[in-house]
Amino acid sequence: MRGESPKVSTVAHFHALPDTPYNLWLRDELALPNDGTRVEVVAGDMVVSPGPTYDHNLIVQDVQRALFAAETATPGFRWRCVHTMDLNLSDIHDGYIPDLIILDVDTSTKARDTHVRHLLPDQVGMVMEVTSRSNAADDRQPTLRRSTGTKWNGYAQVEVAYYLLVDRAPRSAQAVLYSDPDPASGSYLHFESWKFGETIHLPEPFGFEIGTDEWRVWDG
Repeated sequence: MRGESPKVSTVAHFHALPDTPYNLWLRDELALPNDGTRVEVVAGDMVVSPGPTYDHNLIVQDVQRALFAAETATPGFRWRCVHTMDLNLSDIHDGYIPDLIILDVDTSTKARDTHVRHLLPDQVGMVMEVTSRSNAADDRQPTLRRSTGTKWNGYAQVEVAYYLLVDRAPRSAQAVLYSDPDPASGSYLHFESWKFGETIHLPEPFGFEIGTDEWRVWDG
């Protein structure tokens, strides 16, 4: 739920928050139903989204399975993954919950052993977002009509090296890998893309492939 000031709106009634959206998110003080609802802070605004659909989750699962297959087949494969983990973009006071985070094995082990509640951008090798109809604009590169930044900007600002966006909109139906972040402009300077049905070839340092034959757009 967005606003020009830190407020949450329900119908036409506005309630001032006791602190900034980021601070509330960081302290986990936002009371939400335990039904898969996600709350994130994007460009300083609180964004509340319903839990993902089954077909959305299957795309995330396909990427996990491809990574697990590479781990099994490649001695010394260094990458692990975790889903629905909080990512604290403390430098810009945003907080996201990517659909998938890929991180190296040493970082994964340390995070597990220290029971971290949030990962930080410098612990991350790649993030993945799968668009949903309700909040796709928050994941994509912003358009000229949008007055606030998106996750695409935020990930670039904190120098997440790779951002894999799976856009399920019927007129898009593609996966885009953004790289070479420019923190000053909050932009990615390079990208490559694959249509649904094509095989994604992740470059080094990842070096594994992801099949997309069963990926589908959202209905309508």
